[in-house]
Amino acid sequence: MARIDLHKVNVEFPVFNVNARSFKKRFLRLATGGNVSKDANQHMIVRSLTDISLSISHGDRIGLIGHNGSGKSTMLRLLARIYEPTSGDIKIEGHISPMLDLMQGLETEFTGFENIAIRGTILGLTRKQIANQTDEIANLTGLGDYLSMPVRTYSSGMMVRLAFAISTSIQPDILLIDEIFGAGDAEFMKKARSKMISLLNQSSIVVIATHADGLIKEFCNKALLLECGQIKCFGSVSEALEIYQNKG
Repeated sequence: MARIDLHKVNVEFPVFNVNARSFKKRFLRLATGGNVSKDANQHMIVRSLTDISLSISHGDRIGLIGHNGSGKSTMLRLLARIYEPTSGDIKIEGHISPMLDLMQGLETEFTGFENIAIRGTILGLTRKQIANQTDEIANLTGLGDYLSMPVRTYSSGMMVRLAFAISTSIQPDILLIDEIFGAGDAEFMKKARSKMISLLNQSSIVVIATHADGLIKEFCNKALLLECGQIKCFGSVSEALEIYQNKG
């Protein structure tokens, strides 16, 4: 079964060509939640995640919450193995399916059908799996004959429909979501809702970052509250949301 274990994980990024003038230091503190320091060579260092230790097991649906700059996106990218920890240990069992950027992998000069094949490959689907799911993906998009036309002819809403339909064609062990709910117009999201719920139910572990408290309450059984790149609370949804809301 899928499992995630983090032990004393830190993620840091060096910032070059920034001097120590006070206004620049103040800007960096505001932009990164205050986790700015210098290394031994006096280079500016942004500490995006600090001393993160937690375990996530099969059946966990984690709501990732926190103010902008708290480290949510860095956490998702760490779990997706896009970022590697600067220090600490990370162990992940299970296939990871990140839904962090719907538009990633879409080629505007290619048709909708060609993009289904390309993006499906990026998501790890075999040619046979893509072929078997193409009709289902096409139906979910609702784009009809437009799927035979170059994506550059699509409106932004049509592109979202295509990207969403392709992204939800996966069968993940570990599903990572970054604010995907609310993508597209209300009519499309109503149509896509059952697909998204099915995907959540199929996943062994789900970690979803969102500012929508209602979604956290509806889909999650635990919540992880980050503040300045550190764990403020990891436990019940009600407890974490109360702390988050009281922080204002």
